[in-house]
Amino acid sequence: MTVRVNKYQQPVGEAMEEWTVRPRPDRVVLSGRFCRVEPLESEKHFHDLYEAYGKAPDGRDWTYMFTGPFEDENQFRGHLNAAATSSDAVHFAVIDLKNGRAVGTLALMRIEPVHGVMEVGHVTFSPALKRTPLSTEAHYLLMTYAFDRLGYRRYEWKCDSLNAPSRKAAERLGFTFEGVFRQALVYKGRTRDTAWFSIIDSEWQTLRTGFERWLNAGNFDAQGQQIQSLSALREAS
Repeated sequence: MTVRVNKYQQPVGEAMEEWTVRPRPDRVVLSGRFCRVEPLESEKHFHDLYEAYGKAPDGRDWTYMFTGPFEDENQFRGHLNAAATSSDAVHFAVIDLKNGRAVGTLALMRIEPVHGVMEVGHVTFSPALKRTPLSTEAHYLLMTYAFDRLGYRRYEWKCDSLNAPSRKAAERLGFTFEGVFRQALVYKGRTRDTAWFSIIDSEWQTLRTGFERWLNAGNFDAQGQQIQSLSALREAS
């Protein structure tokens, strides 16, 4: 690759003369084969989510979240109200199309339209959503929205560096590990080193093809189990 230089013969980045500020993500509805991602509404989704999260055997799913676990309905309602009315992050509920019930939430956050960068975060999946085609499709729908409809250049995933399941999920979905920011945050009375992952627009076409092949009906057997893994189908793209 040819390195660009300025008039002082210093190396500089790729030219972006035609770049324009990207739109902010909106409270849109995104539909797939297995799930629908829709704007989070506290009253509409409260009972479904409270019940779905309540089916977890303990509170470990909240260990690496900034909030939770919750002692009662009132605490959870306050959490949901704050998320649904956030002026920064755009929170979504994940709806299981088989029964129309909300089974988890996630958000687009740290949105920088000037640079075309956003992060997916606040990923809170109930036992009914984890390790299902719905969970993969929910991420795919938001990625498609970010890259194809809004034209963003960079899509981030960050987590506590000790959160092994989150790191594994990011890698499975095709994010590239970029490193660890040491002592980046303090939360829940403890320090956090933050692991950074990203997908950039030049990688998206290959990743999208892998997602679409994985989500295709032909990739699931009669019991609903995958025939080929997402990583295998991505590598074959």
